[in-house]
Amino acid sequence: MADVDVQVQYTTTERKTRKVKKTSKRRESKDGDVTVTEVEQTNTTTSNDDGGEYTKAMNKDWHSGHFCCWQCDESLTGQRYVLRDEHPYCIKCYESVFANGCEECNKTIGIDSKDLSYKDKHWHEACFLCAKCRVSLVDKQFGSKLDKIYCGNCYDAQFASRCDGCGEVFRAGTKKMEYKTRQWHEKCFCCVVCKNPIGTKSFIPREQEIYCAGCYEDKFATRCVKCNKIITQGGVTYKNEPWHRECFTCTNCNTSLAGQRFTSRDEKPYCAECFGELFAKRCTSCSKPITGIGGTRFISFEDRHWHNDCFICAQCKTSLVGKGFITDGQDIICPECAKQKLM
Repeated sequence: MADVDVQVQYTTTERKTRKVKKTSKRRESKDGDVTVTEVEQTNTTTSNDDGGEYTKAMNKDWHSGHFCCWQCDESLTGQRYVLRDEHPYCIKCYESVFANGCEECNKTIGIDSKDLSYKDKHWHEACFLCAKCRVSLVDKQFGSKLDKIYCGNCYDAQFASRCDGCGEVFRAGTKKMEYKTRQWHEKCFCCVVCKNPIGTKSFIPREQEIYCAGCYEDKFATRCVKCNKIITQGGVTYKNEPWHRECFTCTNCNTSLAGQRFTSRDEKPYCAECFGELFAKRCTSCSKPITGIGGTRFISFEDRHWHNDCFICAQCKTSLVGKGFITDGQDIICPECAKQKLM
């Protein structure tokens, strides 16, 4: 409500001046404090020689019948009245036109009552209560939800956001750590493994859990099958297993196999040279290994083996690949050379 002055005016027929005694009270309104002034006697009441009476109010002189309520036109002489926008109102009209209604009891908040307001709503002081536990909220912290007001404890219990770590509410002024749709107290935002607070350090989320970088690497990072250390970059995959490039070497000579042709024996990798020397069949003609690496083709007959290029007639050196041939001891010869030898 606007600032108002409430005064009591009396008139007498005595020709004298009386001193004024004023008392003041303060009450709340949405516009701030309102000073209510009660005047026990008039500033000045005088009767003239003609017997007409007038009174002084609002720093003006009025005939007694002219000082009236701005709304109902009833005389205010000897009555309490309220000034609003420089106009006097009787108490009844003022409360009817300007006073606020209480949200709790639906009754008018009169000028003699304290008007407590919040977001365009008003309460009597005695009606300003928590909607749940009914404790008085005068001079206490409170919260509002769905047009109702609650004390701090009731509001927190029903509506306050809670920590995803401990489940407790966030009190006023509490530092909150947030990630996507989740939130934690600062002390609760810690690694699920080592329990150390993460604070502003880097972290990795995984399946609703939070890990510090060190614990995440220890538990989930890709490790080399040879040295068991974490692969941070440039790894090699062989048979669905991860290796450091520098660890992926020939089992026999330790030459790096990254980007090179290789083969395996008993689940172990070997460079082409070592595999040929250790495990490959040897050509009956040149005695060199037949590795088969790179699509090399070879021919086998009984317990003997030849490179394609080495499978030739021992006499005329003609290639026998895809042709008939005759064995002559350790040699192989074409049919023509066999006829000549028989003749």
